[in-house]
Amino acid sequence: MLSLYKLEIFASVVQYGSFSAAAAQLHMTQPAVSQHIHDLERHVGTSLFNRGRRGVTLTEAGTTLFDYTQRILRLVAEAEASVTNVENLVSGQLSVGSTPGVSVYLLPEWLQGFRGRYPNLGASLTTNTTTHIINDVLSHQLDIGFVEGELDDLQTDDLGFHVLAPIDLLLVVGEDHPWHKVDTISIEELDDHPFVTRQPGSRTRIWIDHILRQHHVKPRIVAEFDNPEAIKQSVMSNLGVTILPEYAVRREIKGKLLYGLNIQNVPLERNLKIIWDANLPYTPVARAFLQFLSTGYPSIEELL
Repeated sequence: MLSLYKLEIFASVVQYGSFSAAAAQLHMTQPAVSQHIHDLERHVGTSLFNRGRRGVTLTEAGTTLFDYTQRILRLVAEAEASVTNVENLVSGQLSVGSTPGVSVYLLPEWLQGFRGRYPNLGASLTTNTTTHIINDVLSHQLDIGFVEGELDDLQTDDLGFHVLAPIDLLLVVGEDHPWHKVDTISIEELDDHPFVTRQPGSRTRIWIDHILRQHHVKPRIVAEFDNPEAIKQSVMSNLGVTILPEYAVRREIKGKLLYGLNIQNVPLERNLKIIWDANLPYTPVARAFLQFLSTGYPSIEELL
């Protein structure tokens, strides 16, 4: 009988295109992965992969087996989800990933509430850029992800996503900045103005740069960070101004440490999205987490 474990390794090799890449994702050695595939080929009596210098491709038999493997793995996941009652689990783990803002300001409160509801279940949180979170979800390193980055050029048939809520962003200045006394500025005023922003390659940076280019505005980049807290501290030190989600600066604005402005005729809004692998059902723990979140985001009920 075919081994489910070996089929999972086989599926990973197909997904990543080489034994070495699959081994890295599975935290195995390449020889171990190769041996499992060799055992599988010997069991079915035929070659499953065409080996080449640049990786592997499926043979005709491999393509057939992969089709069955996808269905088998989905059925196993569906069976587990159907019969598992998380209320009775003595242990369980949720693996969730998100972009930095969500990770720092939203997810900790969500996870604390979830742990209060299910004290026997644990959770691990990964913080990264939108592109990396998508890759980790599709490679099954994460159960679900939360991102604010635009998905237009990143969508695949394998990626499921759902918009949870709109996110308002503000132009943020420090208490010593002359703009702190106004509610609105024109975007042209940002031209050659000291600006603190996210690192190159992040979807937030791409989104901000796109808006600025649309209006032929080029601020003077004085610092780049991958952490919203570092950006806030820089702005409070009057290093420059920035653009951040309202939820990330709510406390500082209330305490008058930072000030939030609107940009005239330039709406600053993005969407908070949940993402998952569309080829697999949610794990029982992930489903319980989404059910918990649905009290604050009722549209999640559509996914359950």
